[in-house]
Amino acid sequence: MSDFEDTFEGDRLDETKWIPSYLPQWTTRAAAAARYRLGDGHLTLLIEEDQPPWAPDLEGDLRVSSLQTGLFSGPVGSRIGQHGRGAVVREEQPEVRLYTPQYGRIEMRAKAIDDPNCMVALWLIGFEDVPEHSAEICVAEIFGRDVTPAEARIGMGLHPFGDPDITDDFTVETLPIDAREFHVYAADWTPGRVSFFVDGRHVRTVNQSPAYPMQLMLNIYEFEPGGAYPKEFTVDWVRVRAAHNAIPM
Repeated sequence: MSDFEDTFEGDRLDETKWIPSYLPQWTTRAAAAARYRLGDGHLTLLIEEDQPPWAPDLEGDLRVSSLQTGLFSGPVGSRIGQHGRGAVVREEQPEVRLYTPQYGRIEMRAKAIDDPNCMVALWLIGFEDVPEHSAEICVAEIFGRDVTPAEARIGMGLHPFGDPDITDDFTVETLPIDAREFHVYAADWTPGRVSFFVDGRHVRTVNQSPAYPMQLMLNIYEFEPGGAYPKEFTVDWVRVRAAHNAIPM
């Protein structure tokens, strides 16, 4: 039994679980809105040819379609909000905690993309009730340039951002899988460590751990335009077995 699970049945996104917008406090709601479709029990996050860059003044041509499970910001003009890294709030956001666990097993079954301009990922970020609560757990980060039929390079680990208690410990592991097919990517987040798995196989362990609630971030990025559209990241399911402190809203 999972504390959080979405198998993406039906034809409508469950907005009691997901906010279909990427860090909208740093940009505009229209630019931050996710593009996606649901069908056959899958979510497909899309980058489409007419999609605007999500925050051109911050990250140029970068386009993103993303779902997240929490959101808040300070007032317009402040620097208060998740994953800002010095950005200024352009649209104040209400606090929303759809799902913000502390510790647990986070899993995703998904297909990556081999487009060299794209990257797909599942990660967690601190909800940042204080600025130090800002570390990132990257369950899986896959650049299209690193995907071949014979192997894929999978990024996994921790980034501290503003958390002084976390040391950057992120690696890219080469695994003999075709990431364009469905695989299960997972992280066991416990006090003191985070362990990473692909298809049930233990890949690595980081012997440190953020000690505060975090929110899920599920996304596809396109770094520069080009190639065939739409760009697609297909997700079969996402689930979390939380240890404690999963806070529904």
